Amino acid sequence: MPRAIAAPRAMPYLARMAKQRFPQGRGPSQRQLRVGEVIRRRLAEILSRAEVHDPDLNRLSITVSEVRASPDLKVATAFVMPLGGKDEEGALAALRRNKAELRHLLSRELTLKFAPDLRFVLDGTFDRMDETRRLLAEPRVQADLDPEDATEEAAGDDGQR
Repeated sequence: MPRAIAAPRAMPYLARMAKQRFPQGRGPSQRQLRVGEVIRRRLAEILSRAEVHDPDLNRLSITVSEVRASPDLKVATAFVMPLGGKDEEGALAALRRNKAELRHLLSRELTLKFAPDLRFVLDGTFDRMDETRRLLAEPRVQADLDPEDATEEAAGDDGQR
């Protein structure tokens, strides 16, 4: 009679290792920030010098505001915005269409083992700044921020004591 094969023992340390591969609680490491900044600068140079062989991409002026590198440095997400915010989807499509060439041009300057896979996302920072300015310009917020009211209240408090 053949022996039954025992079920493999549970390996709890493997689950722990998988969870710790990309820590969620902490921010990016110093290396991630440094690599992201190098990629941002080089990508901005490539786009401004029109080094890519695509007339659709070369006619656009694209701002690269930030690049976030994954913890293993194999994926880089570039936050981009065309100048004036015009034709955002067309700019994204052109960048995505030419991401292999951009990655190749980028890899010449990087001293990494692997050139990161590029992903492009529209940058919403400018929209958030406009919304913040609009909120700060509201009359009820201005009343809280008005320095004259604050100094009068402080002087009134001192006089009552």
